[in-house]
Amino acid sequence: MSSLAHFIDGRRVAGNSGRVGDVFDPATGAVAARVALASRTEVRDAVESAKRAQPAWASVNPQRRARVLIKFLELVGREQEQLAELLSSEHGKTVADARGDIQRGLEVVEFCAGAPHLLKGGYTDAAGPGIDLYSMRQPLGVAAGITPFNFPAMIPMWMFAPAIACGNAFILKPSERDPSVPLRLAELMMEAGLPAGALNVVNGDREAVDALLDDADVKAVAFVGSSQIAEYVYARACAAGKRAQCFGAAKNHMVVMPDADMDGAADALIGAGYGSAGERCMAISVAVPVGEEAAQALLTRLVPRVESLKIGLPADASADLGPLVTKAHLDRVKDYVALGVDEGAKLVVDGRDFKMQGYEDGFFMGGCLFDEVTPRMRIYREEIFGPVLSVVRARNYEDALSLVSEHEYGNGAAIFTRDGGAARDFASRAQVGMIGVNVPIPTPLAYYTFGGWKRSAFGDLNQHGEDAFRFYTKTKTVTSRWPGGVREGASFVMPTMS
Repeated sequence: MSSLAHFIDGRRVAGNSGRVGDVFDPATGAVAARVALASRTEVRDAVESAKRAQPAWASVNPQRRARVLIKFLELVGREQEQLAELLSSEHGKTVADARGDIQRGLEVVEFCAGAPHLLKGGYTDAAGPGIDLYSMRQPLGVAAGITPFNFPAMIPMWMFAPAIACGNAFILKPSERDPSVPLRLAELMMEAGLPAGALNVVNGDREAVDALLDDADVKAVAFVGSSQIAEYVYARACAAGKRAQCFGAAKNHMVVMPDADMDGAADALIGAGYGSAGERCMAISVAVPVGEEAAQALLTRLVPRVESLKIGLPADASADLGPLVTKAHLDRVKDYVALGVDEGAKLVVDGRDFKMQGYEDGFFMGGCLFDEVTPRMRIYREEIFGPVLSVVRARNYEDALSLVSEHEYGNGAAIFTRDGGAARDFASRAQVGMIGVNVPIPTPLAYYTFGGWKRSAFGDLNQHGEDAFRFYTKTKTVTSRWPGGVREGASFVMPTMS
């Protein structure tokens, strides 16, 4: 059985806290590895390493920093298949889905290779009599990222790529459930030319998280996970004077208008609701057909599609979805399904009893489909994070829009329609951060920003895009006047451009 620990100061180091966590093979249910859980002392070692490396890294010009990212893209590209298989084996998502996880991370790295342009300041010649005015973006110092289990490649790259491109050093605390790919990504960054200490990885639990939040040398913290923990991380980081961006849970709706292509809408719901076993913050977990006719047409198409989902081993290229990440998470999702039945929702398709032949101890579950779900039910209000889709019937468009806008989470939403006016109105009025029009998972490309509203996000700036460069830098503005002009004597009034 393999042992996983940390990556500090350019090399893998063994843990010395005496505490370890189990890393499972979701397909078999067996423990595949054990990962060391960092103590505060080990976190401090990583911070010290980052603090030593950061000034020299910041002094490297942006173009040369970008070249390291370009080399990293090449190295990951060469190893992408092996990384996808490794990711799949620890997480449980299919290898094809794991490839997408890695690719979406690489697209942000590609964007960050444009750092020389994105870090340009502004300049105004002759802003006043003999006065020039200019601004510059400078790195914060040491930044940290706390990432979830569901995207062990993508979200770490979304965080460390812009931070490093901006001249910061970075400490990554990935999920202890699937830590192997983040460790390998750090090694590939060193191979690409990043100096030792500029990217460290510490594996751990709450002790490691709190150590990062409390450390005065960590100037910024990024987080993705549940809303409860996102709010905790945001509050504790802000109390310690840090910059913070924290992204939480979601309950993404897909409104299906009566004029929609029903077959296309059903296919979109199947992929968006059940892909990666529903373990995505952008998964569609609520279908909202508008009107009874649309509801019946949609259910008629959804039921056989859910019943025929192919659950298989992560390496099975024909599988639609694999197992969930852990037994504890599988039990949690099944408990939500039981709760929905108790609350009075109609369980149209029940996949709880699915067992994979030969892999009966694996964390497999079939797709579940609820109808007649109401906004009062917990299965509607709370994030389930599993292969469970709820149908909430809306009488009309305004009711559907209200469901989206009044939910406490505001990550993303979609509308399927042939009516341009309805689509335009929905995009304008829906109170969520990301909108899809006939697109079920509206995750923006790397040069736009990713982020939700309400309790799906804490902080002012989103992930990737230009917001990432704003988050990982501070702006300095310089007002300069050189000798040689007319001396005007002392002035005791507020300077203006008058």
